[in-house]
Amino acid sequence: MNRIKELAASISLATLALTACSPAEPEAEASALIATSADACSAFDVSTLGTGEGTATWVDAAEGLPAHCEITATLSPVEGSAIGVVYRLPSEWNGKLLGIGGGGWAGNVTIEAAADGLAKNFATMQTNGGNAGTNVWANDWVAEKPVAAEDFSHRAVHEMTVAGKQVAASLYGTAHESAYFNGCSTGGRMALMEAQRYPEDYDAIIAGAPVYTLQVQTSAVFRNQTFAQDDGAAGFTPVELQLVQDAALAACDGNDGLEDGLINDPRACTFDPAKLQCTGEKDESCLSGPQVNALKQVYSGQRASDESWSMFPMSRGGEAGWSLFMATDGSGEDPTGGGGLGNLFPLFFERGESPTLASLDNSDYLAVRASPFAEIYEAKSPDLSAFFERGGKLMLWHGESDPGPSPVGSTDYALQVLGANPQANDQFRYFLLPGVGHCQGGPGADLVDYLGAMDEWASGGTAPERLIGTKDDGSLTRPHCAWPNVAHYKGEGDTNNPASWTCEPRKS
Repeated sequence: MNRIKELAASISLATLALTACSPAEPEAEASALIATSADACSAFDVSTLGTGEGTATWVDAAEGLPAHCEITATLSPVEGSAIGVVYRLPSEWNGKLLGIGGGGWAGNVTIEAAADGLAKNFATMQTNGGNAGTNVWANDWVAEKPVAAEDFSHRAVHEMTVAGKQVAASLYGTAHESAYFNGCSTGGRMALMEAQRYPEDYDAIIAGAPVYTLQVQTSAVFRNQTFAQDDGAAGFTPVELQLVQDAALAACDGNDGLEDGLINDPRACTFDPAKLQCTGEKDESCLSGPQVNALKQVYSGQRASDESWSMFPMSRGGEAGWSLFMATDGSGEDPTGGGGLGNLFPLFFERGESPTLASLDNSDYLAVRASPFAEIYEAKSPDLSAFFERGGKLMLWHGESDPGPSPVGSTDYALQVLGANPQANDQFRYFLLPGVGHCQGGPGADLVDYLGAMDEWASGGTAPERLIGTKDDGSLTRPHCAWPNVAHYKGEGDTNNPASWTCEPRKS
């Protein structure tokens, strides 16, 4: 039970990525802010939204957040739909809207997720995704409620956005200047879905570690199977995973010019786990043959018969954190149920013909990807021409040590976008963050002011060539370079001074 809570907390942190960034700079033009008041808030007619039920409440300034009008409602664009939304509109508005994504199999309407945007004077827009539950792994409802499944897949964020624009215009008496979206994990999938399916909703989109296809879930299942081989003999203890990570770092950490516990370009790392294989009796100072084979499989990934990734590769250098999202212990079962895939089997297979997570194979994988649910859920199209043609800007990013969705998946998508939209070089940026886990965490410089960087870019600045990341204790500062470059230490100067690093072409 504690492990499940830990995993749920991790996903919840992913949805709060907006709050984990550098302090906001003061608004340069305070006179441009548009005011609203408690009286205007109380006078707002909530009955004009959705089902007509909701609240409009004035919230006084507190704990670093400005006074704001909090409006709740339930949208019902189709019969049976119940999309919960929360809008938080600051007393002084910068004229910009900010949509916020969820995590796992849930939306996010918490004030914590809205805090960074509110502090920067954005009017924030949030949704529960069409399901009121907050347990990120409790997704039985997806198979049981087709309308809610489609709401969560794409409709909820779109309807939240359309209504949110109307709410802001009504409360402030003027239309918004621009609209941004920021999400990580499931929120990253929502972000890409908006760019692909509803290109007119947002002017600027930030998508972090996106769970953008069901390959993320099948990857979890096949990784669990890999570690469960040989009756679990391919599994690892935490000590053994740390052993592997230490060996990978010893082999590749210095490739970027500095040994700092981070591998900046993991796919250029050629560490071979066979070097750790026991030559004598097995103990925790070496690895068994099944363990070495499992590592090689997980590093390499697995291709299905249609040549797509049925199991995305994992990066070297982040092994100690893998157990958060996979059954590295060899049990074959992780608390997430393969990222929730097991609960979705009724959507893919006829009764009596359903596999188990342990028996899922190539043909089952193909059935999952070819299902009607995959068609509405996956945000895999690289054709963003409609979004880019209207001036849209997309920032995609992923932590290199993510134990959930693999950065290889995001890199594949980024390359597809660049190939399909050659006109978008100045409207698309992709960043890989060394040592960073799922949306945040890990030993890397995981705190980045994505919203601030995007706001500067979308407000007329140049496309960022690097983002500056820090740790919450101030112990680490590193530049994260835009694809295809990677940070390399110059060999002299303060390692925590971004000026001591250059962005160079990666070798992977």
